[in-house]
Amino acid sequence: MTNQYNVVVIGSGAGGAPIANKLVAAGKSVLILEKGPLIDTQSGLGQGVSGFKRDELLSDGPEKILNLPSVSNHLSSYYHSHVEPDINDEPHIYRNKSGNDSATIEGYTAQVVGGGTQIYGGVSLRFTEIDLELKSFNDGRVIKSDPNDDIKREVRDWPVSYHQLEPYYAEAEEKVGINGTTANQQKRFSQNNYQQPLSANPISQYAHSGMIELGKRLGTNILPYRPPLAVITQDHPLSGRVVPTNPETAKTSYVNRYGDPLGLKSNTWVSLLKPIKDEAGFEIRCNCVVTHLNSTADRVDEVVYLDPAGVEQTVTADIVVVACSAIESVRLLKLSAVLDANFNQRINQNPLLGKYFLTHCFGGASAIMPGRFDKSIALDADYATDTCAVRSFLDDKGLWAGAAIYNNTSDSALPLALFRTHQAQDLDTLWHGFMNDLDMVGEGMIDFLDNEFGRRLSVSFMGNQVPLPDNRIELHPTVKDKLGRPVAYVIKSWHQHDRYLMDVMAEQCTNVLRYGGNDSHDFPVSPGGGIYQADNALARMANHILGGARFGDDEADSVLSPDCRAWYFDNLYVTDGSFMPTSGGANPTLTIQANSFRVADHLIGRL
Repeated sequence: MTNQYNVVVIGSGAGGAPIANKLVAAGKSVLILEKGPLIDTQSGLGQGVSGFKRDELLSDGPEKILNLPSVSNHLSSYYHSHVEPDINDEPHIYRNKSGNDSATIEGYTAQVVGGGTQIYGGVSLRFTEIDLELKSFNDGRVIKSDPNDDIKREVRDWPVSYHQLEPYYAEAEEKVGINGTTANQQKRFSQNNYQQPLSANPISQYAHSGMIELGKRLGTNILPYRPPLAVITQDHPLSGRVVPTNPETAKTSYVNRYGDPLGLKSNTWVSLLKPIKDEAGFEIRCNCVVTHLNSTADRVDEVVYLDPAGVEQTVTADIVVVACSAIESVRLLKLSAVLDANFNQRINQNPLLGKYFLTHCFGGASAIMPGRFDKSIALDADYATDTCAVRSFLDDKGLWAGAAIYNNTSDSALPLALFRTHQAQDLDTLWHGFMNDLDMVGEGMIDFLDNEFGRRLSVSFMGNQVPLPDNRIELHPTVKDKLGRPVAYVIKSWHQHDRYLMDVMAEQCTNVLRYGGNDSHDFPVSPGGGIYQADNALARMANHILGGARFGDDEADSVLSPDCRAWYFDNLYVTDGSFMPTSGGANPTLTIQANSFRVADHLIGRL
C-alpha cells in the first residue's frame, strides 16, 4: 500500500472530490481519506441492489437514548442514521438559548463517499455577483436593524470576483451533471451547461403563478425559472451515467434527502470519483478517521488516521487538502494544534480559526392548496425566482443582502414524511410533534391525512447570515468523542438584521402562495417565518456548514489565502465551505464545487 502521494484529500464531498477529479486527470497521484463507507448504486454493485437504506435523514431508524449526563437534553430520544455518526459516540454540542449545552446531530452532512451530496436535494444555484462583494456593495447604503454598524464592520468581500469564479461554475455544472434553465436568472452565464429540466409537478403551478405576480408587485418584473438541480435528465458522458428510456421516471421524491440507488442524482461519487476510480495513482480509503496532522516548519508532513480496524496509520503528501465539512475541518485543525506546538503556532498566528462561523438565514411559508396531487412524482424544487436578490429590492427593504426563493415540491410527499415532520423543526425533533399531538389518533389521524396529503406546498428562501466573530466553533472543554477527543462546540446566535431579513423574506414566500393560489391573488395563507423563531434555532444549520476558516487577501484578517492555502503553511489547503467569508444568498454546494475546481487548477500549477 502506497503511503506517499502528490495530494491527500480528507473528505470526498463537494470540497474534496473536484480536487481529486481534476488532479488525477492531470496525472497526479491522489489519495482520498473518507470517514464513512462507500455505498454504490445498484448497477455498480452488479447485483441489482444498493446499500442505501431509507433512513438517511433519521426518518425511521431505531429510537436511541442520549446518554451524555453533562448536556441539558440528556436522556432525550433520537433517531440514528447509517450515514451519520451516533451522537452518543460523537456529538456536536451547541449552546442553547438558555445558555446550557445541548447535543445535536446538526452540523454533520453525511459520513459516506460523496459526503452531503449523497443526501442533498440537489438545488445547485450560483451565488450572485452581489453575494461575493457585500462589503463594497453596502458602502454608503442605509441598512435597517443594524444599530451598531456590525455589518459594515464585519463583512468582507471575497478575494475572488464572480468574473473569476464564473468559468468554474460552468465547469462544475458540466462535470457534475445538472438540469435547469438560465433564462430569468439574475447572474451572468458564459455558457449553458444545464441539461433539460423534467416536467414540473402540477402542484407547482401555484408557486409559478405566485412568483410572476410577486415580480410584478415588487416592480422588478423578474420571472421565475427552473432551478438548477443536480439530477441528470439526459445521458452524461463525462460520468458514464445513462438515464432511463423515459427520463420522467427519474422523478421520485426519494431522490430528495435520501441516497439515490439509481445514480441519477449527481453526488460527487457517481459524477466525479467513480469515473476515475480505476485510474493509476488514485485511491479512496473508506472508514478511515483522520485524527490529526503533524507538521515540521511550514509543511504538514504527516496525516495520521485510524484505519477500519482502529489501527493508527500515517500517510504523507506534497499537498494536504482538508475538506471534512466546515465544523469538522475546523475541529481537525484545532485538534492538530493541541497535539503539535509548531502546528499551533502557525495555524493560530491570528485568532480567527473557528470564528465567523456561518449557516444561512432561511425559512419560508406553506399552505394547503386547492386540489390533490401526487407529490411523490417530483424532484426537490420546480421553480425559483431571483426577484428578492436584486439591488432595487434590497434598497427598498434596507437589506444588506438578498436571497433565492424556490418552492419545495417534494416536501411532505409521503405519509411517512408528513408524520415525521409534523410540528417538528429539524432533525433533532423528528417525530416530536406527532408523538405529542394527542389528537393524532383515530379520526384525527384520518382528517390530518385527508387535509394534508398531496395538498401542502412550501416555498423557501435561502439568504446570507451576518458574519460575526462571536459565532464560532471551539473544542468543547469537557465532552469527548468515543476516541477521547474533544468534540466540536458550536456557539452562534442570530444578529438583529438576520431576524429582520428572515421576516422580510418569509413575507415574500407567503406572498408567493397568496398570489398564486387563486386568480384574485388573495388565497388564504398562514404567515411564514424564519428559523430564528424555532425553539432550537441556534442548532438549526440546514446542513449548510460554512465559515470558520475564511479566505482573504490579508493574512492578518483571514485564515486562508485567496487560493485557500493556510497562510503560514506551504502545503495545507482547506476547500470545503469553511473558506467562505459570507454564506451567499443560495444553497452553497455548487459554489463549494466551483471553488474546489479553481483551487485544483492552482495545485496543478504548483505540482
